[in-house]
Amino acid sequence: MNRRVFLLMVVAASSLFVACGSNKKKNVNSNIVNNPLTADGNAKPGEIAIITFEETQFDFGEIIQGQVVETDFKFTNTGKTDLVVIDAKGSCGCTVPEWPKDPVKPGKSNKIHVKFDSTNKEGHQTKTVTLTCNTQPNQVTLQIIGDVIIK
Repeated sequence: MNRRVFLLMVVAASSLFVACGSNKKKNVNSNIVNNPLTADGNAKPGEIAIITFEETQFDFGEIIQGQVVETDFKFTNTGKTDLVVIDAKGSCGCTVPEWPKDPVKPGKSNKIHVKFDSTNKEGHQTKTVTLTCNTQPNQVTLQIIGDVIIK
């Protein structure tokens, strides 16, 4: 009985250490997201990054099942300080975004590259990519749609 209690305590303690270590990384990023002025030490209130997309939705049309399709969402930092994209998450494992890891200077452009794998999909598909940035609001959603057909 004592051995079980000891093992449970060891497992619980190691989980605590792992959880604490992962929170440290999140705090650094959340500081930039919660206070956009931290992306550039010289920024003043009202001088924040603004992400402006050419389009936030893309329609692939008909896709043959199993096909991997890709698109780019082009954007410009129309704000007055560096734009930092902290994270980009697809709504499922079939939607994979790639984003710039370096800050985007005011007036400069870049892209969010999105791949969609239609394997095991059928019919109308709507998927999203959620970006977390040092903007207000700090999340932006991009959308891809298409109709997966079985050939």
